[in-house]
Amino acid sequence: MKYFILLITSFGSLCFAQAQQPDIIEDFKPSTKNQPGQGYPQVNSQGYARFRIEAPAADSVRVSLGLDGQGGTKLKKTQDGAWMGTTAGPIDEGFHYYHIIVDGGIFNDPGALNYYGYARLESGIEIPAHDQDFYALKDVPHGHVQQILFPSKSTHTSRSAFVYTPPGYYKNQSQLYPVLYLQHGLGEDETAWIKQGHANLIMDNMIAEGKIKPFIIVMTYGMTNEIKRGRSGILMSNLFKESS
Repeated sequence: MKYFILLITSFGSLCFAQAQQPDIIEDFKPSTKNQPGQGYPQVNSQGYARFRIEAPAADSVRVSLGLDGQGGTKLKKTQDGAWMGTTAGPIDEGFHYYHIIVDGGIFNDPGALNYYGYARLESGIEIPAHDQDFYALKDVPHGHVQQILFPSKSTHTSRSAFVYTPPGYYKNQSQLYPVLYLQHGLGEDETAWIKQGHANLIMDNMIAEGKIKPFIIVMTYGMTNEIKRGRSGILMSNLFKESS
């Protein structure tokens, strides 16, 4: 069996245009990363995001979206006691982490699903990409994603990995496949490439279109040492090799 190792890191970032912004098109729709039945947050065709938070007793509410470094999006209180606001500019296409700051306290958005990023569970929002069709859920043969639990002697911990096997894998147990070891970004975990990255759907679609040959993907937790929010930490590569 052939093995390939690929280390990939990523950071979410925002790109607000510096020039004068065009008028905002009012075609906002609920984000695909919302909790079931929740109308906010919303995104529009230009890439703006709009938020609505129920906090009638609060004095200030803002949204910290990704690594914007601009103090976030300040929300304004409406007559019904909710807080609403729209980002100052369009956001980069794709997935972003964010949280709500209410009177200085950090909270997740009750309207959005949570994802592990920045070394904690964060709210998630996705700005539709122009090429989103390549990771869309389609009527094609689908592979399987299975969680594997195993002990790590090098870190003295129990570890978890998610393994993608391509369509037809279980029909012929004698067939050998190449293996890709796919690592998450700093501050994320082994769930990232499936939940945020749609790796399984990308594989299913590309295999169905004949663009790639089937292979296995192993996604495991890559941090071998403890990391804390706000600190990048250091990946101890020797322990990582041993624990894998």
